[in-house]
Amino acid sequence: MKRTLSLEEAVAAVLHSSESEKDSTGSGDISGSEEGEEYLPGTEELCSLSEEEEEDEEEETGLEADHQWNSRNGEIMWQPTHEEVLPFFPPPILTPGPTHYAIARISSPVSMFSLFFAEDIMQLILHFTNLQGKRLVKDWKDTDEEELRAYMGLLILAGLYRSQHETTTSLWDGETGRVLFPATMSRKRFAQINLAIRFDDLLSRPGRYRGDKLTPIKDLWTKWSDRLPKFFNPGRDICVDEQLVPFKGRCSFKQYMPSKPAKYGLKIWALCDVQTSYAWRLQVYTGKSPSASREINQGMRVVLELTEGLQGHTVTTDNFFTSFPLAEELRKRRMALVGMLRLNKPELPPQLLNIRQREVLSSLFAFSRNRAVVSYVPQKRKNVVVLSTRHREPQVQDFGKKKPQIILDYNKCKGAVDHLDQVCGTYSCRWQTRRWPMCLLYHMIDVSLYNAFILFTAVEPEWNRGKRYRRRLFIDEVGRALITPTMMTRTRLPRTPFAASLVLQAQGKEEQQEQQGQQRQQEQEEEEQRSMTRNQCTSCKRRRRIRMSCCKCGDHFGYEGQRMGVNFEGCSRIKGTGEIKEHNSHSAPSSLQVSEGTMHEVKDGIIRSNARLVGKLK
Repeated sequence: MKRTLSLEEAVAAVLHSSESEKDSTGSGDISGSEEGEEYLPGTEELCSLSEEEEEDEEEETGLEADHQWNSRNGEIMWQPTHEEVLPFFPPPILTPGPTHYAIARISSPVSMFSLFFAEDIMQLILHFTNLQGKRLVKDWKDTDEEELRAYMGLLILAGLYRSQHETTTSLWDGETGRVLFPATMSRKRFAQINLAIRFDDLLSRPGRYRGDKLTPIKDLWTKWSDRLPKFFNPGRDICVDEQLVPFKGRCSFKQYMPSKPAKYGLKIWALCDVQTSYAWRLQVYTGKSPSASREINQGMRVVLELTEGLQGHTVTTDNFFTSFPLAEELRKRRMALVGMLRLNKPELPPQLLNIRQREVLSSLFAFSRNRAVVSYVPQKRKNVVVLSTRHREPQVQDFGKKKPQIILDYNKCKGAVDHLDQVCGTYSCRWQTRRWPMCLLYHMIDVSLYNAFILFTAVEPEWNRGKRYRRRLFIDEVGRALITPTMMTRTRLPRTPFAASLVLQAQGKEEQQEQQGQQRQQEQEEEEQRSMTRNQCTSCKRRRRIRMSCCKCGDHFGYEGQRMGVNFEGCSRIKGTGEIKEHNSHSAPSSLQVSEGTMHEVKDGIIRSNARLVGKLK
């Protein structure tokens, strides 16, 4: 059986034979036998075949290089076509919109707002507010849930009127302030609640700290944030981004973000529904602990924590969160990812990053089995790279800027959290404060108001339909509904007349006050009418008609009658009072004896009547 030689062995054998021939020729030795030579059949043919195979391999390698791009880290093979890409089938999701739990409890705007600040949350605030109030305020009176909701209602109305930057003195002023504020509670009481409101016990805080910087408001924030997903199912598209709550006071985890309008504040990771901007889940960023090292893949951790419990959705993120490991983890959870990539990612092929010879508004795609990446050049020397695990085809616009469909979908979904910031800042109840827990409370109220508006309008779509200021009407109704119970139970009327009338209207006593006023006005008109008529004097014996009359009983008295009856014993009102007084009291000496106050009252009435008569005669 003949032995088959490899290419390397064949080449070595040929070289060896040629060297041996040279040696034999050069030495002059002649040998009749060819025992020293080894016969290798088909050596020339073997060499020629190997050269052809090498050329074929080079051609095949060149073709493969044109159809496959290797990533910079060598782990992913990309293709410029989508022929071998697996199709994407979006899994089913829950019906978007309010949940059955929320629909069963919605009856009015204030009922929807109260779902977020339930009784357990209000009791937590009440307990620690009363505890701190007794420590800070000398004459502290315990507040109740009704008064605390009225306090929140005043905060909401101040944000609605854009008055949150005014002082309390200005808001409670009788001339330049708002009538609703003094009608609800006094300025002193509002300042006391604002000073004493707390969310934990300050004395026991060191034992509960344990490295958690959110301890002063941890319990309240946890209870409130856990209620957000209970009332709403997000749509197919959701967005994860960061918020910045403005705050410039002292805080160990205050952040500086130059891209945000406020620059300084508290950072919050947010997951919102793209269609409605409903805040589905929020998470406060408290920074890294001093003992811990720098966190790796922080964006991936945040997205996975915020999307816990969801499936079938498409998550849109910016370049801080987007990564290939995140896309793989979301795919395992049956979710897709669309997000902008940073150009330093090692999973990208070099062909997508080289844009020197590419035209402006050109797009270059790269596909793997379940991923798609597009490189778009919007202007010279600028490259935008977007990753998607939902798109499978290289679709590009035929007009305009010729943007790829991946980038169009990204632009449509990326601004949900920014829109939430905008609408919350329009009518924000955020007051100036040096305490960062209060800053978070104001943000909780703003987010709850917007979420409640989304839920209520989804359940009641005909409510004020067609009005552009529906949300303003909603906030006004919620604020008034929160302060009305306190106005109805007020025992002391405010000093300003408009605020007092508002309290009487809330208590249902305004009609009674109007009836009393009309009665007094009618009596005054009758008295003036009697003063203009003439009648006989009831005290003297002369039969002359005079105009002067008693303001109490209406009997006419002349000057002589006044001199004769110094004690005004002729007044029938005094006689009736005397008789009643004698009937009710056994100590009265006579039926005509009256009290000194009643006598002075009658004297003043007659004097005023005479003065009016003299003025009319003049």
